[in-house]
Amino acid sequence: MALWVLLGALVLVQICYPLTHGGARAGLTVTTVVIGYALSVAHAGLSRGARAAVALVATATLGGFAVEAVGVATGFPFGTYDYTGRLGPQVLGVPLIIPLAWTWMAWPAWLAALRLARSRPARIALAAAGLAAWDLFLDPQMVAEGYWRWHSPTPALPGVPGIPVGNYLGWLGFALVLMAVLAVAAGAPGNRPGDRDAPMLALWLWTYASSVLAHAVFLGLPWSALWGGVLMGAAVLPLLPALRRPA
Repeated sequence: MALWVLLGALVLVQICYPLTHGGARAGLTVTTVVIGYALSVAHAGLSRGARAAVALVATATLGGFAVEAVGVATGFPFGTYDYTGRLGPQVLGVPLIIPLAWTWMAWPAWLAALRLARSRPARIALAAAGLAAWDLFLDPQMVAEGYWRWHSPTPALPGVPGIPVGNYLGWLGFALVLMAVLAVAAGAPGNRPGDRDAPMLALWLWTYASSVLAHAVFLGLPWSALWGGVLMGAAVLPLLPALRRPA
């Protein structure tokens, strides 16, 4: 029940996001990530034990911070970029909220892949593709708000200026590493009742659907709605018929 309450709070905050501006919107961004982080880590621990929760934090939180710090310092693997300071305290040029965002979405991406694929390599590939495709929504939205910026934002996807294509490739590369390590570190998936993962699968589906709607209707970002809708949809939409089958 507590996980569903957290999910409800996250949905409510995200609904409020397009209704605000400036500092209030930045505050809702941070709040969303904190709630999402708590939801994912709590679910990992409750559904699969302490080992899975620790593995998630080690790979996505610590790993996410490490790759972002390297990225800000060197331009690898995302391109040359920096954060503007609007997302709160920073360490090594990285807002502390950023590695929490990696963790928040890495876990539902992994759980969806567990439901859709049987072999470990297929699960790693599918989870990484889903997580990287989420960035087709995330980066355009955050760049539009001025939370971070690229120094060399070309070549970019058609209709999505300000973000180099190499950034998305960097996301995919790191996501593959993250999921490969998580697959080993978290231990065997185990035979769990399907409803154990229901809050996280609902989060995954909500994130996709709400992102398409928000970008297309409320945020004035129709091209990112299209790119994200197609490419993240390829990873997310197969989950709908899969949910009708036993876990």
